[in-house]
Amino acid sequence: MDCNSTHFEMAVPTAMDSDEKVFFRALGTRIAEARKALGMTQTQLANELGVSQQIVASYEVGRRRVQLALLPRLARTLAIPVEELIGEEPQRSRRGPAPKLLQQVERIQRLPKSQQRFVMQMIDTALQASATAAAE
Repeated sequence: MDCNSTHFEMAVPTAMDSDEKVFFRALGTRIAEARKALGMTQTQLANELGVSQQIVASYEVGRRRVQLALLPRLARTLAIPVEELIGEEPQRSRRGPAPKLLQQVERIQRLPKSQQRFVMQMIDTALQASATAAAE
């Protein structure tokens, strides 16, 4: 292969300009908040994404760009829409957005089993209290 061949050119990362730094810091904050809301560690998120914990840490502080192709998988893993992940308002479909309760249930499903049980106990307690109050 000669040196002038363009078939295997490697993309050289460029420094982020100020707008990109602001965007990726905000994106990193949203990633960290969504991950923590699920009770997930950086290592657990890294395993789900097939990257190292150090890369997740770099994403969360905005030091590294999140690859565009990774956004859908990242959003699914964090149980939030891609639009929310990147800081945009989700587009409303004709049927309307998923109710907040359904989004919360999806997030609960991603919690560790012990935390799921705790949430279910809290819900059961609230429902029983409501039923008791309604019966009085």
